[in-house]
Amino acid sequence: MATGKMLGILQVVILVIGGWGIYHFSADEPVEDGTKTVVDSNGVAYSFDETPTRVALTNTYAATVMKMLDVDLSVIVGASKDFQSNELWPELDGTDIVQNSAHSEIDFEALLDTRPELYIVFATNGMVDTEAIREKLNPVGIHVLALDFYKYDSLRYEIGVLATLFDREDNAQQLFEEFDRIEAEVNERIDLVSEEDRPTVVMEHHASLTRDPVVLTGTSQWTDLIELAGGKNVFSHLPGHTTHVDMEAILEENPDVLMFDGITFDLGFDSYDDRDKCTTHMQAISERPGFTEMQAVENDRMFVMAGEFAGPMMIYGLPTLAKQLQPSVFEDVDSDAYLDDFFTTYFNIDRKGTFLCFA
Repeated sequence: MATGKMLGILQVVILVIGGWGIYHFSADEPVEDGTKTVVDSNGVAYSFDETPTRVALTNTYAATVMKMLDVDLSVIVGASKDFQSNELWPELDGTDIVQNSAHSEIDFEALLDTRPELYIVFATNGMVDTEAIREKLNPVGIHVLALDFYKYDSLRYEIGVLATLFDREDNAQQLFEEFDRIEAEVNERIDLVSEEDRPTVVMEHHASLTRDPVVLTGTSQWTDLIELAGGKNVFSHLPGHTTHVDMEAILEENPDVLMFDGITFDLGFDSYDDRDKCTTHMQAISERPGFTEMQAVENDRMFVMAGEFAGPMMIYGLPTLAKQLQPSVFEDVDSDAYLDDFFTTYFNIDRKGTFLCFA
């Protein structure tokens, strides 16, 4: 035990003395020493003279954006087990593990051992105490950069932060042009849909079966995407990213469509819902008191979207969502092609797995 404590103290002393002098951080104002400054999604500024060469991160969203910007992933010196033995991340197989997952406790000793200059974390995820992480790591010279990459209205800004950080502004511009193209292709058709023909939608969180229903609200990325895809989130007026509602509230709205996020389902790349959890989930939803007469249940308009749709892939998934909400308008659109392009372009791999399941 004493040896472990001494090791920890020695590591901190080395980090403080070494300091990675070219990196500076401030929780209030941009530091003047650096030639460039970025501000993360918590409003914290980070000034730097050169692009970082030692980065730790634990969520695949940040790493995905780095791939989309063609950043050399060899700069990642610490990661979570989410990247281990994963076909999508061969570059990170064998990278030092500093956390089991993006939402688990940090192994601070393992993190210090990787000697990162920068640690990229979620900014507003309720399961990650970003401020507490800053308080522990900033004093030892590790700057904490908080970015989400799962909110539509801030996605481009956050991509821009990494683009500036890694000198990939041209790549970001090309990426945004691709985003614009996909949005325009969807919007061209949605513009022709009248307000009366836009289905009402309730988007439920995956935790809905364990307690009172939890719905995605106005500040969630799903509201923006639902509207872009030709639907109307009936709970968009409620505050917060997610919130509990009574069963009666959903029954009163009698939505045309019930959607569910698939983060905890066995969906996505190389996942196939082998245990048929989707069917079980939607059957349980339809058996709620009074739900058998709901429009969405009666018309079998319930579906679960894989967790990837809630991350940086969201714009490539927009045609998939639009085809579910406006099937007649997008009947001739190959929405899978957009998903295929995403994986072949940024991961150099063919897409496989189940990304969407229905009632």
